[in-house]
Amino acid sequence: MVIKGQLINGRYKIIRLIGEGGMANVYLAEDTILDRKVAVKILRGDLAEDEKFIRRFQREAISASSLSHPNIVEIYDVGEDSGKYFIVMEYIDGRTLKSLIKKRGGLTLEEVVDIMLQLTSAIAHAHDSYIIHRDIKPQNVLILDDGRLKITDFGIAMALNSNELTQTNSVMGSVHYLPPEQANGNVATIKSDIYSLGILMYELLTGKIPFRGENAVEIAIKQMKEQIPSVRKQNPDIPQSIENIILKACAKNPKNRYDSVAEMYMDLENALKEEYRDVKRVVYKYPEQDLEETKVMEPIKENNIKNDDDEKKNNSKIDKVLIVLSTIAIGLTIMLGLLIIFLPKLTAIPEVKVPELSGLTVEEAIRQLEELGLKVNPEIKEEHHNEIEEGKVTRTSPSSNRTVKKGNEITIYKSLGEAGIIIEDYVGKNYFEIKVMLEFHKLYVLGEKKEVDDVTKYKENIIIEQKPEPGTKLLEGDTITLYVPDIITEYPDFVAESWSVEEIKTFADEYGLNLSIEYKETNEYPEGTIIYQSRAPKSRVMTGANLKIVVATPPIQEDPLDDIIPGEDS
Repeated sequence: MVIKGQLINGRYKIIRLIGEGGMANVYLAEDTILDRKVAVKILRGDLAEDEKFIRRFQREAISASSLSHPNIVEIYDVGEDSGKYFIVMEYIDGRTLKSLIKKRGGLTLEEVVDIMLQLTSAIAHAHDSYIIHRDIKPQNVLILDDGRLKITDFGIAMALNSNELTQTNSVMGSVHYLPPEQANGNVATIKSDIYSLGILMYELLTGKIPFRGENAVEIAIKQMKEQIPSVRKQNPDIPQSIENIILKACAKNPKNRYDSVAEMYMDLENALKEEYRDVKRVVYKYPEQDLEETKVMEPIKENNIKNDDDEKKNNSKIDKVLIVLSTIAIGLTIMLGLLIIFLPKLTAIPEVKVPELSGLTVEEAIRQLEELGLKVNPEIKEEHHNEIEEGKVTRTSPSSNRTVKKGNEITIYKSLGEAGIIIEDYVGKNYFEIKVMLEFHKLYVLGEKKEVDDVTKYKENIIIEQKPEPGTKLLEGDTITLYVPDIITEYPDFVAESWSVEEIKTFADEYGLNLSIEYKETNEYPEGTIIYQSRAPKSRVMTGANLKIVVATPPIQEDPLDDIIPGEDS
């Protein structure tokens, strides 16, 4: 049991309970060494006795502590104190995304896209570090007053396993966002996080979750069996580009989902642009599982029970009717038999084989298909092909050599040529941003460090050279090497070196840090003195990290005239 005033690890003084969950409780606490508020998550008592769970909890939490992203709650410390396993993290004074949805229902398109861009940026950063969240839901997303988001619960979420389905307290919140493969007992992948992001986006747009049920098992079955409802049927003002993102993220077959969160991020960036709004609805390339439709039988009405006298009177009438119906039935059976024998021969549609058309022009392919009595889909589809030149037919659907009936419709696919991009000049740009963009085009990006003469002229992770040269066309699977300076930027000792606030602001802007400034009244230091910095001197600077400084300011002086008693000489 944790009580107010208790000291965890001799350092974190508990102030009050701020959250309860199936896995752990969260407390607001004061870091007595660094004089700041923190959130302390303490593992629930019964789980703290499971050795295997503890090891995974600690390993995953330590791994998550390596993440540094403006939309991910920072983890400061992980440890154990008198049998209590804890994680210390950044304290966020905000509300959950779930509470916002409950209050407002569906959000505006612009708000949804802004929220999803922040979330996908954060999850893409985690995936780049080989960390899967596994429990993405609005309860695990905190929103600040300025609209910034913070994702939490990386450590504990990754320590969960499939047994969670039996823990009603913890599952009912998560199973609504549970990917089909996890509901089926398989391990989570990056595509599992993508599915949960899609469900979350659906809830942001509509104000409700797509799959409901009486219990966790019923909802999990729906996740595996039922397609996600159309958001456009609920609100026709939602553009197809937005619905396509949800459809692609929430495909039952993981092969039909985005290959990476970075791809989803790029679609979100373009979704509200005019040229993308009216795209065609997504069609899955790979088959989704068959969805069984449950049919409800009409209730059988009970006939009124007739007495014996009425039945005797009606028996003779029923017998006559049965004779007539039997005669009609025999006649219909004979007619049906004749139809079964002769009708197929009279109405049979000739069958033809779809010819091999790859390499032909579209006009030649259309002519051959029409000569065989087949219809051609007026929409010619396009795809990249590394062997067939641009404009020529790559394949058909149904495919060549398939036997089909005359009059069937055939879809033609034509080549867009080799898949690839003309690379630009990336010198001076951030290595990680360019890496994500190039990997989206399925290029292999090799990062190399290069020695430089004067480290003061260069910034860490900024590209200084590339091979091959700008203007080169690269195809899928080709390699591009990006060179960055072989330097590591470290935090100066702002306190000992007497940095000014303005100098630190310039430093934070230069390296993309999120700077927060706190002023503390004191007579011990001259006004403007830096008396604390959250990042240790000589620790590595990473773009997007949070940096806090505490600046001395003189105490407010009371007016001495306030102490003069009226009527007395001063």
